[in-house]
Amino acid sequence: EAGASALLLRVCLVLLASPIYLLSFLGIWEPFCRKVVFPFLLDKIGAIHEKKAKKHKQELFRNLPDFRGPSGALRLLEIGTGHGPNFQFYPAGCRVTCTDVNPHFQESLAKNMKKNQHLQYERFLVAAGEDLGQVPSGSVDVVVGTLVLCSVHSVSNTLREVLRVLRPGGAFYFLEHVAAEHSSWTYFWQQVCNPTWKLVFAGCCLTRELWKNLEEAKFSELKIQHISIPMPCMPIEQHIVGYGVK
Repeated sequence: EAGASALLLRVCLVLLASPIYLLSFLGIWEPFCRKVVFPFLLDKIGAIHEKKAKKHKQELFRNLPDFRGPSGALRLLEIGTGHGPNFQFYPAGCRVTCTDVNPHFQESLAKNMKKNQHLQYERFLVAAGEDLGQVPSGSVDVVVGTLVLCSVHSVSNTLREVLRVLRPGGAFYFLEHVAAEHSSWTYFWQQVCNPTWKLVFAGCCLTRELWKNLEEAKFSELKIQHISIPMPCMPIEQHIVGYGVK
């Protein structure tokens, strides 16, 4: 019965958003979304999420310096950098390479770089998480991805690339929203909203059980914590946070 109700509500939502679906069918929506809609939404909703996630991120990134390479420098690659909300948590002198599949964050990214001059910015690559071919194997100490595994095309391929670019003993840090408990109302609404949400939020999927992908990846050590970050009127409360060591 819950499945039928979810399907009915999903159809209603699709009808409400039918102009977007039409633009998508015509091939107009995706470039417009990437250039205008998604950066705008990420700026507004991202600011709320950042406030609520701040203490979790401070805790998460506290041991970053432990992964400095033999040279004493910390070479960090961030996938799905967006406008760079994580820069403030990185230790001084950290050498940062930014990647994002969407090149339209440059303006707010530059603003955040200016604000965080304690870091050395190496380069910005337009690249998907699944295809980090421009980054040599074993060349970084740490990879960071926050709110990015929800929208990559293939989580397992992305994690394979993460492990490839990390040096042995390096670490992958993550904070991601995930599917809620299947018997919960939140999961019901995640199922209702998912197709339309994906369209509006540039491929972001609400129902991924990302902890399973991380457990299946070949990390030698994995620390995962399930946490709650309540977001007003949004079906993205359940999160996982932690890091995996290569």
